[in-house]
Amino acid sequence: MPLVKDGRIAADSFAHVGESAELPGDGAILVSAARFFDDPEATLKHNGKLGVIWPNNRDIDDLVPYLGRLAAVALVFPSFRDGRAYSQARLLRERHGFTGELRATGQVLRDQFLFMLRAGFDVFDVRKDGDAVAFAATASRYSVFYQPTGDGRVTALHRRMQLRRQEMARP
Repeated sequence: MPLVKDGRIAADSFAHVGESAELPGDGAILVSAARFFDDPEATLKHNGKLGVIWPNNRDIDDLVPYLGRLAAVALVFPSFRDGRAYSQARLLRERHGFTGELRATGQVLRDQFLFMLRAGFDVFDVRKDGDAVAFAATASRYSVFYQPTGDGRVTALHRRMQLRRQEMARP
């Protein structure tokens, strides 16, 4: 499956490690939440970037104590109608200050890309090459937003206020 990062198709730098597979000595890896919680401290000793695939039916607060040591969290969309991963993404970005890679996996559909971006996702595991191309076009289409969200963009109101302050500061 294509991976979209920074609005472009990119190679996945994370290797997916199965439940019973041995952890590689180094390199970036993604492990399931169940595997991670079998022995979090041992998993965190991995020499390389570590990411966790987090199901949307599990409380994100369980992961919070480890966020500072994780390079990525992959949130799962099991169905296009199930939006719990949006809430998880916003909690990770806004409440818990997670700055690592936030990946959308599962049913990542092109008509939801913009909403996922706004929720704070920055990497998308899409099913089709065409969706990856469409995402790049969608991501660059909109530059002004009215609602504040987890992606950190300045809202239209705040931008207007910044411009007004700049104008007032001019002699």
